[in-house]
Amino acid sequence: MKSTNSSSSLAAKTPRHIAIIMDGNNRWAKERRLPGLAGHKAGVDCVRSTIEGCIESGVEVLTLFAFSSENWKRPPLEVKGLMELFKLALDREAKRLLKNNIRLRVIGDKSAFSASLQKKIEKVEVLTEKCTGLQLNIAANYGGRWDIVNAAQRVAEQCVQNKISPADITEELFSAAVTLDELPEPDLCIRTGGEKRISNFLIWQFAYTELYFSDAYWPDFDKSHLLAAIDDFGRRQRRFGRTSEQVEAEMNA
Repeated sequence: MKSTNSSSSLAAKTPRHIAIIMDGNNRWAKERRLPGLAGHKAGVDCVRSTIEGCIESGVEVLTLFAFSSENWKRPPLEVKGLMELFKLALDREAKRLLKNNIRLRVIGDKSAFSASLQKKIEKVEVLTEKCTGLQLNIAANYGGRWDIVNAAQRVAEQCVQNKISPADITEELFSAAVTLDELPEPDLCIRTGGEKRISNFLIWQFAYTELYFSDAYWPDFDKSHLLAAIDDFGRRQRRFGRTSEQVEAEMNA
């Protein structure tokens, strides 16, 4: 995994990688006396504006937490509606992603999805795999603990095959086995909806991620909210274990 612990990132004002927990769709709908799925449909428009805002701000990677491994516990009708909405969004946005040079990847355990949804995901991933602009990752049926266990299984398999020994296992080797290993680690995580937790999202990758919590429900989250989060990030001093004096000396060198 490419580390963000570098002199260039210490001075950065714009995060290279933003991760967003899109929360508050159901509460947004409930306040308007609408079915829960209406909130998720409204949230699709916010995804578009957030992508635009990230591109305009120079963000390289955007990872959106769309459906966690725990979300299967929601009412069956809502889950079914979310899967249909996912399919519809893939169909509608594929050409737009390609036109705007955006690469889409879906991370998580895709084996739990229907064959038709898996096929649509693969189609859009292949269609955009050579795009070099914004790297857009959608976390669907994803869980941070699942990611770590999956990585541990990969490393253990290497040991069983005598490709490595337990003594060879380092943070760098383990990082290469988790999701998004080839991309910069998230610099900033934004959670909407007023909750203040990361809910099993990118646990390994969030070791030094700055956290920003917005009270706005996801369907109300617009570019101004995104820019406010980026501005807040730019005013923080990221020390990565160093002292303020060390960071300031390096930035002024």
